[in-house]
Amino acid sequence: MKFLSFFSNLLLLTTLLSCSPKMKVVNTTVSVPVTDTLPKVERPKGFCATFDQSENPQEALRSFVLYRDFLKETDWNQAYEYWVKVYELAPAADGKRNTVLADGIRFYEHFLELEKDSLKKEDWIHKIFALYDRIEECYPAGGYVPARKGFDLFFTYQQRASKKEIYDLFKKAWDLDGEEVPDFVLNPFTSLLVDLYFSNEIPLEEARKYSLALSNRLKKGLAECEGSSCLRWKVIEEYLPLRMEVFETVKGFYDCNYFMDKYYPQFLAASDDCEVIREVYSRLKFAGCSDVEEKFAALIQKGNEKCAPEKGPAELAFICLRDADYSCAIEGFLKASKEVDDVIKKGELILLAAKVYYVHKKNFTKARQLALEAAAARPNWGEPYILIGRMYASSGPLCGPGRGWESQVVVWVAIDSWVKARNTDPSFAAEANKMINQYTRFMPNKEDVFIRGLKTGEKFYIGCWIQESTTIRTVD
Repeated sequence: MKFLSFFSNLLLLTTLLSCSPKMKVVNTTVSVPVTDTLPKVERPKGFCATFDQSENPQEALRSFVLYRDFLKETDWNQAYEYWVKVYELAPAADGKRNTVLADGIRFYEHFLELEKDSLKKEDWIHKIFALYDRIEECYPAGGYVPARKGFDLFFTYQQRASKKEIYDLFKKAWDLDGEEVPDFVLNPFTSLLVDLYFSNEIPLEEARKYSLALSNRLKKGLAECEGSSCLRWKVIEEYLPLRMEVFETVKGFYDCNYFMDKYYPQFLAASDDCEVIREVYSRLKFAGCSDVEEKFAALIQKGNEKCAPEKGPAELAFICLRDADYSCAIEGFLKASKEVDDVIKKGELILLAAKVYYVHKKNFTKARQLALEAAAARPNWGEPYILIGRMYASSGPLCGPGRGWESQVVVWVAIDSWVKARNTDPSFAAEANKMINQYTRFMPNKEDVFIRGLKTGEKFYIGCWIQESTTIRTVD
């Protein structure tokens, strides 16, 4: 018979899976196929054919099992030879899984890595994305394909699409899959969401909608994960909330409950610290919280009891800070710093302006500039360098994905700053040492340095907003 029954096909597949020989790699040299000889499947004949629909079901099943066996043994050439046959005969396999097409992408990525010719590299990339389109046509349900396309474009093929185009792919995947969207979408989608909102490419309501969806997906993932999958969710947890903190600078983006849940515990932990009281009060005021609400009223009462109103040149600046008018506060602190002659007070006022830039406006560049001005105004003072170190250490999600090389190397310059604080001002040695001990474990390891052709002790330039040279160190 030309076509086997579906039952017969399954029986044949089972037999082949159980009896197929174990292959050993004989030739370790992997050659790159000529890209223009890749299989061509005409539409509509065979375009999404399954084993049961194939013109030669037995050969399709046999080649499927053989290519999968060779692939397990990393014999790429032999595996690819049999994969081509399956691709031509039954690219949709059993019709339930996209295994054959997904493995095709895997082959193409492998050959792309080996390819030396830049034009042929482009051909391989084109074929990778053509296979993604093929998957989407043969398995149209869900957002897997736009999610994978977006991921590859974000991390590997950035030159092929704009940030907005990649964002739209993730958005499509999210709209199709909702809370079932794959975990690998969350971090790059978060990064693009932030960048595009602040470049005025997406509106406020859209940014709010997806930031809430991302936070809810993270909570769901952490609550439901098991075993090794929890490690992936922990990576997301280290990045997503910190990256989206910048939305705290947008009036009305987060409601009072968000700020109360996040910052009121800081007041409870240090209810006699006037700096903490002022900061939490300012955040709740910015969020539009009612001052008759029980928790807010308790904070106000404690502030009235413990913290006398500031007098002198900076009085207006403190009122602005209290009322969450941060531009006014910065202007006031800087103006007051010019009106005092005492170098200690001058440095403190400039550093207060730096802290407002860092904490409330999330403008790290301006905050560092003013911290250095504070250090110059008040020599032999360690606190400005403590603040700069904190800014560097918190830049992992800003300068990278939150974990990995780009996010880890910022620790080097953070430690440099804390060492400078300790050496400049012994009164800050304890705090500096605490931060150094806390963050040293986040440095890259020896293997991370080695695989990049670098050496411990060499100079290394940190880009991002930091743009400083440092010394390579490892955690081991």
